Amino acid sequence: MGKPVAKLKVMCARSMHQVVGALTEAFRHDSGHDVELSFGTVGALQKRLDAGEPADVLILGAPALDKLAQAGSVGGATKIATTSVGIAVRDGTVPPDVSTPAAFKQALVAARKIAFSDAAVGGSAGIYLAKLFVEMGLADAIARKGMPQQSGGEVANRVANGEADIGMTLIAEIVPIQGARVIGPLPAPLGNDTTYAAAVTTGSGAKDAGQAFIRALTQPSAHGAWEAAGFKRP
Repeated sequence: MGKPVAKLKVMCARSMHQVVGALTEAFRHDSGHDVELSFGTVGALQKRLDAGEPADVLILGAPALDKLAQAGSVGGATKIATTSVGIAVRDGTVPPDVSTPAAFKQALVAARKIAFSDAAVGGSAGIYLAKLFVEMGLADAIARKGMPQQSGGEVANRVANGEADIGMTLIAEIVPIQGARVIGPLPAPLGNDTTYAAAVTTGSGAKDAGQAFIRALTQPSAHGAWEAAGFKRP
C-alpha cells in the first residue's frame, strides 16, 4: 500500500474509546488513511478546542457539537450512537431493586459505598449525577459514602473489586470492565441518555477523508460493534 492518502486528527469522547478504536483500525486498513485518535471527557476536549488545538473530526455530545455548528466551527453533524447512565454491581452478587425511583433511592441509602463519575472531570454522566443526587435529597449521604472517580472505567473497577456496592456511570464505560455488570439504566423518569454525534471541522484540510471516516462509523456493518459496547444506534 502506498503512502496514506490523508492524516486525520480525531477528537472523541472517551466513553467510546473501545468501539471507536476498533472501527478506526478497520478504517485505516480499508482506506489507507492515517488516523490519530485523541480521547477525553467532552469538557476536557472542549477546553482544548477553545485553546485553538486543531482537529479534523470531532465526536462529542450532540449539544456540544450543536454549539460548535452555530459558531461555524463544524459542518453538519451526524448522530453516531446513544448510551445511558447505568447502574452496576459486582458479578455474582444479588442486585438491589432499582426498578423505580423510590427503590433506587433505597438501594443508595442501603449501600455501604457508592462509586460514580466525578462531575469535576467534566463528563456528561458525572455532571448529571451530581444534580440528581441533590434533587433526590441524597447530597449528605453521597458526601459520606460517595466515591467520585476520574473515569467511568474506574467506577466499574471499584464495583468489580468490591470497594463499592453500587456504581453509576455511562453503560458504555461499564461494559468493558470484567467483574462489573449492568443491572439497568436509571429508572424512569430519572434516566439520562447521552447522544453522540460526529462532524468534520470547517478548518480541516482533509474534509473528504473525514466524511469517509464518519461513514465508516455509521455503516450497517458497524452496528453490532456499537451494541456490544453498550450503545444504541439512532
